[in-house]
Amino acid sequence: MDKRRAPIIAIPALVSCALLCACATPVFRDVDHAVEVTASDIQQNSDAYRGAEVVWGGRIVAIENRTETTEVEVVAYPLDRDQQPMPEAPSQGRFMLVLPGFVEPLDYAAGRHLTVHGVLAGTRVGHVQERAYLYPMVRAMDVKVWPWGFIFDKKPRISLGIGARIH
Repeated sequence: MDKRRAPIIAIPALVSCALLCACATPVFRDVDHAVEVTASDIQQNSDAYRGAEVVWGGRIVAIENRTETTEVEVVAYPLDRDQQPMPEAPSQGRFMLVLPGFVEPLDYAAGRHLTVHGVLAGTRVGHVQERAYLYPMVRAMDVKVWPWGFIFDKKPRISLGIGARIH
């Protein structure tokens, strides 16, 4: 190969590799068995989905450490292609995330967002303020708690050449 042509080929190859490496990937990859159903759907027909796997996400409302488990109340939001909650979208109801053992409340603080891969374990009546509410129960298989401010880092920041920008 001509030495003068090597940089012409190498530069686009390096840029392509950098762009591909920068793409985000879903948090949970092996979720082929997960059903596409919302928390609101489960309230209507929980028996049909008992034992089904789901990948849900949302914003933490409250946490309660019980004797052998921890329950985290979550307002559900749709997930983007990277399985991150989209809090700017309308909520899809609420669900109760059940974790084994003790969980540090500051790690699951109200206002933080999470994504869970879990199994539907029926429903339970609770309360949202003074109103009775039927919570779908999700037993966690794996959980990703997103860092504070993750929703502000979603746009790619790429600069091309001199003066051309994509924001």
